[in-house]
Amino acid sequence: MSKLPKARWMLRIFAALVLAASGGAQAADLGIAKQFFPSESSATIEQPQGTPPAAIVRGSDGRILGHAFSTYEVSGSVGYAGRPLDIVAAVTPEGIIAGARIVAHEEPILVIGIPREALAAYVAAFKGFDIRAGAGLKQTRDLASGPHAVAGATITSTVIRDAILRSARATWRSRSGAAENVARLDRETLRRSSWPSLLAEGAVQRLLVSRGEAAKMLGTRDNEPEKAFIDLWLALATPPPIGESLLGQRIYESELARIGPEDDLILIGATGLYSFKGTEWRRSDSFNRIEIIQGGRTIRLKPADHTVVEALRAAGAPELREIAVFRIARSSGFDSTKPFRLDLDLGPAASAAGPAVVSLEYRIPDRYLITPAVAPATALPGKAAQSAASAPSQAPLWQDIWWARSYEIAALGAMLAVLGGILIFQDTVTAHGRFYYRLRTGYLLLTFVFLGLIANAQLSVVHVLTFIHALLSGFRWELFLLDPMVFLLWSFVAISMLFWGRGVFCGWLCPFGTLQELTNQLARRLGIKQIEIPFGLHERLWMIKYVAFVGILAISLRSIITAFQFAEVEPFKTAITMKFLREWPFVLYAGSLLVAGLFIERFYCRYLCPLGAALAIPARMRMFEWLKRYRECGSECHVCARRCTVQAIHPLGQINPNECIYCLKCQANYFDHDVCLHLKKRAARRQPFAATPVPGSAGARPKGAGDAT
Repeated sequence: MSKLPKARWMLRIFAALVLAASGGAQAADLGIAKQFFPSESSATIEQPQGTPPAAIVRGSDGRILGHAFSTYEVSGSVGYAGRPLDIVAAVTPEGIIAGARIVAHEEPILVIGIPREALAAYVAAFKGFDIRAGAGLKQTRDLASGPHAVAGATITSTVIRDAILRSARATWRSRSGAAENVARLDRETLRRSSWPSLLAEGAVQRLLVSRGEAAKMLGTRDNEPEKAFIDLWLALATPPPIGESLLGQRIYESELARIGPEDDLILIGATGLYSFKGTEWRRSDSFNRIEIIQGGRTIRLKPADHTVVEALRAAGAPELREIAVFRIARSSGFDSTKPFRLDLDLGPAASAAGPAVVSLEYRIPDRYLITPAVAPATALPGKAAQSAASAPSQAPLWQDIWWARSYEIAALGAMLAVLGGILIFQDTVTAHGRFYYRLRTGYLLLTFVFLGLIANAQLSVVHVLTFIHALLSGFRWELFLLDPMVFLLWSFVAISMLFWGRGVFCGWLCPFGTLQELTNQLARRLGIKQIEIPFGLHERLWMIKYVAFVGILAISLRSIITAFQFAEVEPFKTAITMKFLREWPFVLYAGSLLVAGLFIERFYCRYLCPLGAALAIPARMRMFEWLKRYRECGSECHVCARRCTVQAIHPLGQINPNECIYCLKCQANYFDHDVCLHLKKRAARRQPFAATPVPGSAGARPKGAGDAT
């Protein structure tokens, strides 16, 4: 059997084992939802029905107490690890979450590291949450400010919160509107749209009135009739793709939190000579220049219901002189699913016909409307991932996370750009020894403080397991996009491995690795003697991390949960993610590794790190050899071998790319005339021989006189 077919055969067996081990998610028992209604001891739960599937919870008198649902059945919720994440919850007819309990998950950060009590308390804290308070995640109770996140599990907390709220809103909206077989506004679907896209689909409408046209209506004259008197723009900003694109996430969620579940937002913007707001509104209770007309109903816009917006956030949007968003209550009779118009009063006309008024017609595009296809009470249950009627399953949560962390993403982008410059121009950087050492120390500090302590962007062997299992059981990009910092880091590491090997991450971007190196530098300055391990023993200890990685990977084929537990050989979660706020055995283990690193630089990186082993295997495909060596390296000179951060240089001078962390110290030595033996020899050969002149002879020169070269 040739090597290629054999490799394919082994891969198929590997995939089959993974699929068999992963299994399928079983339907959750909605019966536990009775516990969410403690005052109804004899409450009953019917069979799940409708789309999305939910079970009616009835009291002893037959009235509907709420609807129980499974987040996995409603929105196909999965965790950051790509494994099923299921939460049973119930929502009342009034739109209040009656309770929630997590029933299934395989999240790495929650398996070990987060107490079960903390996770249960976080999920239970959604009890009393008013889902009608817009799409923003704002707590409307008078109790504590509401569940924000489980400490040390921010991304997973966001996934859990999104699963609960989106599933609850989808369930409540489908049941609250069951009696009306009419179209309703899509208030759940999230996506970003550019200004040209919004214009093309009719989500934004325009009215341009020239100064000549205005002068004709007002009975006046204008010397520049072609210029704009007012360039007016109108949009219904309630649907997230319109409102969030135009206003930005922060302002949009702030406005949603100030309106009811059926209220609406209207955005008006303009530029030109004329103001649609004027100045009288500051002294009255309404805007006298604009009003909304729908059918026979006139809706006056009030100053208390508007917010001034500085600029539009959609890509390609024009700069407008004045922008405002108005909150329209459903009690006013306004129906956002039907056409309406905006009337603008240009001022008193010369004729007796009345004021000069122009109108801008508006109708929300059909793509922002949801028309019920069947009655929710009679539809068979089915997963939202298989039903086009489930809006939450289409919502890209990862986009919200990326926008919320835009500043961190920009900072990481700058860091990676600088590191790319260091690697590409490494000869120039390392040729200036003092500059290189200061640059490296500063970069390590930035990695530890920013990537580690602030952004919690510590890559782990858990990410490797997640990626491998995703490839073999259904790859989904959106799972990896949930953590933008980790996604960008992995992308950079994958590219850098092709050019420089695995050492770029280990030597420059690993927060725990930088912590070890920085503490070892401090230990050396304090005079702590370093332990030199014989190279024969040293290279045999390398095997430990490879055995650890292969073992963890093999265990994951049988149980991913058990594999995550064995992945605790990494101290990253304790030292970086949890910042040592864990049980004492984990803290003792991580602390012991750091103490060992004071005597043996990067002790953990050298011998125990399964992530380093996982990166070293594919890194053998690197295409270039950038590190330079002289003939004397390893034969006459061993300076680089003794000074190597992880002892990756063989006594004979060869650099082991599987162990090299690409710190570039050997390259700094390569260009250092005071350290490199080859450069010293070359300088000695170039030094001209001269006999020592006899004092007082003709060849003697005054003290301090220099020789020409």
